[in-house]
Amino acid sequence: MSARLSSLLSPDRISLHLQSANRTSAINEVARLLETHPDVANFPGFYNELLARERLDTTCLGNEIALPHARTEHVKKIVIAVGRSDGGVLFENSNQNVRLMFVLGTPKSNPGDYLMLVGSLCRLIKEAPQREALLAAPSPEAFIATVKALEDKVLGPETK
Repeated sequence: MSARLSSLLSPDRISLHLQSANRTSAINEVARLLETHPDVANFPGFYNELLARERLDTTCLGNEIALPHARTEHVKKIVIAVGRSDGGVLFENSNQNVRLMFVLGTPKSNPGDYLMLVGSLCRLIKEAPQREALLAAPSPEAFIATVKALEDKVLGPETK
C-alpha cells in the first residue's frame, strides 16, 4: 500500500460542512460516510469499536484536528472519511475544538500500513499553511487535490 492519503480519499466520503457540534454526533456523521464502503464488512461493529477507542483516550492531534480510528476486523482494507466543521466540534475529553476530522478504519492484521498512513498525515498537517489549505478547500474534489499537492510537496512526488 502507498502511504498516500489521497489514494484512499473519495469525494463521496468527505463532508465539508458537518452539522453536528457534539463530538459523538460529529464522529457518527463522518463515520456514516463509510457505511456503504465496499471494504467495510460490518459497519455497526466498526462504529462500536471506533467509539470504544474514542472513550479510551482523546484522538485529538491538536491544531483543531482529530483522528478517530479503530483497528478492527470489521474492515477489509484501510478506509477513511473526512469531516470539516466551520464552527468546530468540542472534544470535551481533551477540551479542544476540532475543525477537521479524519475517521479511519484499519484491519487488525495490518498495523504497518496504518502507521505509515498516520505518519504521512501528521507530516501533511504539521504546518499551519498546510492545515489552512485543507480548511479552505471549497469542494471535496478540491480537498483531495489539495491533499495530493501537499503530499507531493511534503512527501515528494509519488513513485509508481
